[in-house]
Amino acid sequence: MLYFLETLLFVLIFLFGASFFSFLNVVIYRLPGKISFVGGRSFCPICGETLKGRDMIPILSYLLLRGKCRNCGAPISPRYPLVEALGGSFSALCLRQFGNTVEGFYQITLSAVTVFAFLSILTTVAFIDIDTMEIPNGLVLAAAGCGLVSVFVFPDITLLSRIIGVFSVSVPLLLITLLIPGAFGGGDIKLMGACGLFLGWQLSLLSLFLAVLSGGLYGGGLLASGKKGRKEHFAFGPFLCAGMGIAFFCGNEILNWYLGFFQF
Repeated sequence: MLYFLETLLFVLIFLFGASFFSFLNVVIYRLPGKISFVGGRSFCPICGETLKGRDMIPILSYLLLRGKCRNCGAPISPRYPLVEALGGSFSALCLRQFGNTVEGFYQITLSAVTVFAFLSILTTVAFIDIDTMEIPNGLVLAAAGCGLVSVFVFPDITLLSRIIGVFSVSVPLLLITLLIPGAFGGGDIKLMGACGLFLGWQLSLLSLFLAVLSGGLYGGGLLASGKKGRKEHFAFGPFLCAGMGIAFFCGNEILNWYLGFFQF
C-alpha cells in the first residue's frame, strides 16, 4: 500500500511539474515580445486560433494531435512537450532528492520547492536565450531571489562562499568582455552573478567549466559544419544553465572525483 501511495505521489508531482512547465512555454513565447502571460488564452501562433482545453494537456495533447495544430494543421514544435517533460522530471527529481521521508513516505519541503523554482528559471532563461540571444533582467532578478531564499534553505553553503560566488565568475567574464568585445553577453554575466549566490563559488566555477566545455564542443561543431562563421555568435545561456543544474546536483561528486587524482 505504501509503495502504491508513493508511486501515486510521484505521478501527481510529475503531472504538476509538466503542467507548470506548460505555463512556462507560454512565458518563453510571450515574455520577449512583452505580451502578457498572465491573462489571455493560449493560441496557435500560425492561425491565431484559441486553443481548447483538450489541446493543452501537457505532453499528451501533442501526441494525440500528432504534432499539428487541430485548426490549421501547422506543425507544433516538439520543444513544447520536451519542456513539459523536463518540468515533470525536475519536479520528481526535486521531491526525490530534497523531500522529507516520514515513515518511508515522501513529503514536499521548502528546499524541494526552492530547487524546483531555480530549475524553472534556468529553463526559461535557456529557451528565451535560444530564441532571442537575450536574457531578460526580470529572470536574473528571479534567480537572485532564489539565491536569497537558498541562504536559509541550504545553510551548508556558507554566506562567504555565496558572496564570493557572486563575483568569482561574473567579474572575470566582464573583464574578458571588456578586452574582447562580444565575447560574452551582458545577460550571461548578470546571470552568473545572480546564480553564484545560489551555488557558492566552487559550484559556480564548476558550472562555468562545464558550460565552456559543452559550449566549446557545440561551437566547434558549428564551425566544422559551416553553419557558423568564426565571428558569429550563438546562445551561451543554455550551456550556463545546464552547467549550473549539473553542478548543483552532481558538483560535489565531480569535484571529489577530480581531487582524487591528486591524492597519493
